[in-house]
Amino acid sequence: DPVSRHFDVFVALLETSSCASEHVLHVLDVFMERARGRGTGGEVAVGAWTSLACAKLFDAKDVGFGSERKGLADTRRGAGERPRRAGEDVAGVQASVEDPSAALDASDVTESEEEEDDDEDGSWIRWFCSIQGHEFFCEVDEDFIQDNFNLSGLSSQVPYYEYALDMILDADAPSDDMLTDGDLEYAESAAEMLYGLIHARYILTARGLQAMLEKYKNVDMGRCPRVFCSGQPLLPVGQSDIPRVSTVKLFCPKCQDIYYPRSKYQGNIDGAYFGTTFPHLFFMTYSYLKPPRPENAYVPRIFGFRIHPEENTNKKEDSAQNSKGKASLTLQ
Repeated sequence: DPVSRHFDVFVALLETSSCASEHVLHVLDVFMERARGRGTGGEVAVGAWTSLACAKLFDAKDVGFGSERKGLADTRRGAGERPRRAGEDVAGVQASVEDPSAALDASDVTESEEEEDDDEDGSWIRWFCSIQGHEFFCEVDEDFIQDNFNLSGLSSQVPYYEYALDMILDADAPSDDMLTDGDLEYAESAAEMLYGLIHARYILTARGLQAMLEKYKNVDMGRCPRVFCSGQPLLPVGQSDIPRVSTVKLFCPKCQDIYYPRSKYQGNIDGAYFGTTFPHLFFMTYSYLKPPRPENAYVPRIFGFRIHPEENTNKKEDSAQNSKGKASLTLQ
């Protein structure tokens, strides 16, 4: 019962104080009146009323019981309540005791303001990497993007290049007069393409390799589906460095083979956003992570007996028949 639990704590605080009896009775009446009104479902509200009632007792002790102020303040700090700063509005605290809903409304406003601040702090790059299916991407440093040398040649590959670059760097968005609704959609798609091509270059740098190392350790790209690879973590790889040629695949360093991603969202990502070089450069850089080739291989059997390879036998028979045919033609 949240009411009784907070009430027991509150009574213990009152018993440790030497406050005048009229102040104790007043604070108890305030607490019980608010607690009864909310019932057992308002645990947060009851907790807030407890703290506010303690604050009222604290203010009462300022009248003539300053010797016990330190002990009560320490108790409030132990309960997780911040100490009241010097000069803080005492009347506001007392008004909150009389109207606990106002205190709760204020806390809701504070939480909503914090959520708005979090939304404002989020960048386009962070948003892009958090989209479902973009788990293979790492966040490219803006310093890397702002260096024109790192973007050499991309302006000819990406349409709406300037608009896309401004969108990635959270610069001023193009006005409606500059772009129509259809053009704005193309600019957003171009921003994703531009970021992917920048990403393919970034993950070949020292900082990019370090960022992908953390994702590799966290197995963000999944594990190899081959049984004898024993859950080896994978790395993304492209079959071409040219956009729109093939989708991204997953490279297993143990069996040296590539696989399709399991997620359909990940399977639609362009392989050029990771390139053909990345996984091999990764294991050259972090050679201690490269696993040995698997020693075991699957052996097909029928009723417990191994099946002899038929390909070699067929090839030998075909070559023998061809040589006999050529010899007969020569004799004729």
